[in-house]
Amino acid sequence: MSDSTVTTTEAKGAEPTLAQRTTADLIKAAVSGWLGTALEFMDFQLYSLAAALVFKDIFFGHGSQAIAIMSAMAVYGVGYVARPIGAWYFGRLGDRIGRTKVLFITIAIMGCATTLIGALPTYDQVGLLAPALLVLLRLAQGFGAGAEIAGSSVLLAEYAPKKHRGIVSAFTALGTNSGTLFAGLIWAILLGWLGNDAVVNWGWRIPFLGSVIVMAVAVFIRIHLKETPVYETSVEETIAGYDKPLDKDAEKARKEAEKKAAAEIAKTPRSLKAFLVACVLRFGQCGNSGMVQTYLITFLTANLLVSKSVASNVVVYSSLVGFLTVPFIGWLGDRFGREHMYKVVTIIGLILIVPCFLLMVNNLGTDTTLEQTATGMVPHFSNPTLLFFIGYIVMHNVTVLSFFSLENITMAECFGSAHRYEQLALAKEIPNLITGGFGPLVAAALVAVFNSWIALAVLMAFYTICTLIAAVVMPEVSGRDLTVREDAM
Repeated sequence: MSDSTVTTTEAKGAEPTLAQRTTADLIKAAVSGWLGTALEFMDFQLYSLAAALVFKDIFFGHGSQAIAIMSAMAVYGVGYVARPIGAWYFGRLGDRIGRTKVLFITIAIMGCATTLIGALPTYDQVGLLAPALLVLLRLAQGFGAGAEIAGSSVLLAEYAPKKHRGIVSAFTALGTNSGTLFAGLIWAILLGWLGNDAVVNWGWRIPFLGSVIVMAVAVFIRIHLKETPVYETSVEETIAGYDKPLDKDAEKARKEAEKKAAAEIAKTPRSLKAFLVACVLRFGQCGNSGMVQTYLITFLTANLLVSKSVASNVVVYSSLVGFLTVPFIGWLGDRFGREHMYKVVTIIGLILIVPCFLLMVNNLGTDTTLEQTATGMVPHFSNPTLLFFIGYIVMHNVTVLSFFSLENITMAECFGSAHRYEQLALAKEIPNLITGGFGPLVAAALVAVFNSWIALAVLMAFYTICTLIAAVVMPEVSGRDLTVREDAM
C-alpha cells in the first residue's frame, strides 16, 4: 500500500481500474465504519446489560423475576422487528444514491434514539407509559441500525485493497467489539463506583446519554467521507460520456444520467441462492451473539447467581481479547480463503460449546455477597475462578467474534455491486430478527422450564451447524471483482 494512494483493485484481466483514494481516505472510511458499528453494538450491549442488571427491575419490576426478565428480553427483541424494514428501505436507497449518504442518515437516527433512552421515566414514575416509550425508542434504534452494520461492511469491502479485504473489513467487527467493550466497561465502572442502589436509581442513564459523543464524532467523519470507489466506478461506467459538469446545464444533464444509470443498474437480477447462503451464514454469528452477549449475562446473574460486577467484567475481558481475535481471523481469511476458514471456525466452535459451559457452571467459586434484586437481598458469587472467565472468553471469541470477522467481507463478496447494500442488509437482519431478536426470549422461556444451561448449548450448536452447512455449500469468494453487478452464485 502506497503512503499516498490506495487503489482498490488491480488491473487484472477485464477488471476495471477503480477510482483512486488516498491512504487518508481509506483510514477515514475505516474509522467511520468502526465508529458506526461501535455505536450500534454499544447500544446492543448497553441494553442487554441494562436488561439483565437494571431494566428488569425499573421498567418491569412489578411481577415475578422470571416475568420481568422475559419482558425485558421481549422489548430487546422489539428493536429487531424494525431492523429488516430499515435494511430494506436504506439498503435500496444506498444502492441508488450511494453508500455514504445513507450511512450519515442511519447513524443519526440510531444515535438519537440511544441517547433518548437515557432520559426515559421509570415505571414507578409514569406507569405503563415507561415501557411503551422504551418500545418506541427500540423501534427507532432498529430502523436506523437495520442498514448501519451492512453499510459499514459494504463501505470497507468496496474501499479495501483486494488482497487485504478481510483484515480491513475486520474494522467493522472491531467496531462491534469496541461497542461491547465500552458498554461493559461503563457498567463495570458504574457498579464499582456508585454501587447497585445508585445505578438502579439514576446511574443507568449515564451510558445512554453519553453515547451522543460517539454519534457526534461519527456524523462529523461521515459528512466528509468520499463515496466508495466501487460504487463510483459502477455509476461512471454507466454514464460514460458525461464529463465533469462545467455549468448548470451540464450538471443537470449529469444528474439525469445518474438517475438513468441507477435505474439501469437496478434491473440486474438477484440470485436467490446467494441470498439464502448469506442468510444461513449469518445464523451462527447472530444466534450465538444473542446467547453469549445477551441472554447468558442474565442467566449468569439470575440463575447461577453470579455477581453483577463479575458479569459485566467478564464481558470487558472477553472484548479485550477480541481485539486480537478479530484481525487475526480476518488475516487468515485473506490468507486461506473465506470458505476454508468458515469450516475451521464452525467445527472448532461446535467442539468447544459444551466444555465452555462446563467451565463456567463448575467454577463459580465460594465467596458470596448480598445483592439487591426484585425479590430482596440475594447472595451472589463474587469471586469465580480463572476457569470461569476462560470458559466465557473462549466461547465468545470462537463462536461470535470469529464468525463476525469472516461474515462482513464474505457476505459483501457474495453479492454483486447492483444490489449489494440491500441484499447484504436483508441477509443480515432477517436472520438477526429470528435468532438475535427473539432467540434470547426463547432461551429465557426454555430456562424457565428446564432451569439448565443445556438448552442454551443446544441452541448454540444448532446455530453453528447452520453456518457450517452454508460454508459447505458456498463457493470461494475471496478476491472477487466487486464491480461485477451479478451475484457470485
